[in-house]
This record gives sequence, C-alpha cells and structure tokens, in this order.
Amino acid sequence: MSNSASSFTGVSSGYTAGTPVPADSPIRDNIADAVRRVRETTPLAQSFTNFVTINLVANAQLAAGGTAAMSFLPDDVIETAKIAGANYINVGTLLPFYKDALPEIAQRLNYLDKPWVLDPVAAGIGRTRTAILQAFKAAPPTMIRANASEVIALANMWGLNTETVGDASEHRPAGVESVDDVESATGAAVALAQYLTEQHAKHSSHDASTRCAVAVSGIADLVTDGETVYRLPGGSAMMTKITGAGCSLGGVAATYLAVSDPLTAALSASLLYNRAGEVADTTSYGPGSFQVAFLDALWNVTAEQVAESEIQFPLMRELITVFSNKTSTRNNKSRNNNE
Repeated sequence: MSNSASSFTGVSSGYTAGTPVPADSPIRDNIADAVRRVRETTPLAQSFTNFVTINLVANAQLAAGGTAAMSFLPDDVIETAKIAGANYINVGTLLPFYKDALPEIAQRLNYLDKPWVLDPVAAGIGRTRTAILQAFKAAPPTMIRANASEVIALANMWGLNTETVGDASEHRPAGVESVDDVESATGAAVALAQYLTEQHAKHSSHDASTRCAVAVSGIADLVTDGETVYRLPGGSAMMTKITGAGCSLGGVAATYLAVSDPLTAALSASLLYNRAGEVADTTSYGPGSFQVAFLDALWNVTAEQVAESEIQFPLMRELITVFSNKTSTRNNKSRNNNE
C-alpha cells in the first residue's frame, strides 16, 4: 500500500480476479531491469512538487538510485527538462502564479517530447486547482500517480469517466486523502490511461505504440496501461502516517520513467514502495523512525525482491472490454456533440 502492445499481453480470458502474474512473465524481467538501470545510471528526474513534501521526494529519488532536481521557476524547469530523463509535476500546494506556470510547463514538456508524471493532489478542490488540472487535458502527462478519489475526480474533469454514480462532488478527496477505494477507480483509471495513450500516439515523435499508464495507490495498488490491469497487494499502513509518501512515490515513478516504459515504471515504483514499506514496518517504532527506515529500505531492497513481488491480474479481459467500449462510446458522443 502506497499513500500514496494493442493486445492483453500475456493474459487470456481465463484469468480471473486475483490470478498471480507467472514467475517467468516478461513483465517481471522488465521490472528487475528498470530497478537495476536506475541504480547503475542514476538518471535525473526533476520535480515541480509541493513544498510540504519536497525534501522526502528528493531523498526518495536518491534512495531509489536516481538524481533529483527541484524548481518552481518555469524557465528553470523547461531548461532542465532538456537534460532530464523524465519530469514530475505535483499540485499539492499551490501559489497564484501556478495557474499560468504549470500549464505552460506542461505544454513545453509535450512540445519537447519529454515524459512526465502528474500527481493531481486534491483534484476537485478549488477553482485554481481545477483550472490547472483541466488545462493538462490539452497537454497530458505520460503517467498519472494518484489515489482513487483523485483519479475519479480527474477523469470527471476531463469528461472521460462513465462509471461515476451520483454527484461527482462525492468523489472529491477529503483534503489529500481518498474517500473511495481503489476498486471503484478502475474504470476511471482505464479511461485515463487510454486517453493519455491516444494523445501520446498523436503527438509524440517517439514510438507511437508506447502505452501510457495510471497508478492508483491504496490498500492494494492498481496499475493500468488501459489494456492490462494489475493489482499490487502489500506495503505498510504506516505509509499513511508520514507526510509525502504518495508525493514521493510520484517522484520515484518519474525516476523509473527515465529508464523504462510507463507501465514498467509505474509497476516498479509501486512495488519498490510496497517492499520498502514492509521492511521499514518491521524495524521502526513510529512515524519518525519509519520514515528513516523507509529511505534505508528504498536503498537496500534488491531488484530481485521488487520483481518477485506479488502481482495480480484482478480483472478478466471481458471487463476491460466493457471499460474500453464505454470509453469509445464517450469519445463518439463527444465527437458528435462537436459536429
């Protein structure tokens, strides 16, 4: 728990809820390779993150094996993006000038074809935050890392979520905490991942077949590229007792995005956090010692331990088809309304 190809690759319609990913699955090799490559190459992933958690974000990136750079100046961020492997935007604490600065940064990152991770902290709260997040639809990220309520709220903002029941305001986070469980965000996560991938294919000069990803943090994390949905059980409840667990996970996801595809990066970061949280939980006595032990564990957990983690296919192919069909229906309705 973190407080944080065009086919259903490797999955047949026989897979049902809770089916484990096989030990010899290529995805496990990809995860181990990503963990090793970060530690061998120390890639730079810069962050425009909130100032409450900026220290933990940077330290977590370093402990995972990467390099950190933090800035709040648009020109600094844009120039650094040219040499960074990936980038991270977190909207947790906002200042008035961010309303113009963050959309500008997102547009420039996409123009430069630079991958970036978005953490839409407290999505749905306040006009300024909403305006920023709505602007990102036109210049979307490569990956989204959020809790369930944030994922549902963002999908609603972007007109993508056909799964919401009742008033959309019911799904707004309670501050930065989720009021929804991970399972309820599955449809929104799939729709967002599909939208990110569609936009990437239209505008990226790199491999148009690359699928973007969404990581939803909770008791059992969810990661999807819009075609495959994985659930990642494990972690520690103490993650909810330190400030910035989810924020720093977004930064580490950007670190992995600097060396791997979005799905592998999202899985690797989430699994590393789960394993490190479990190790820290056994050696700490409270939130203060847990944070220290957690950073040490990020440093010491091996690539093999991360890759051998429990990974499940929670959904049958038919359910993904349902989400895909609803997304297609939503897109068709949107096109018809614009004609």
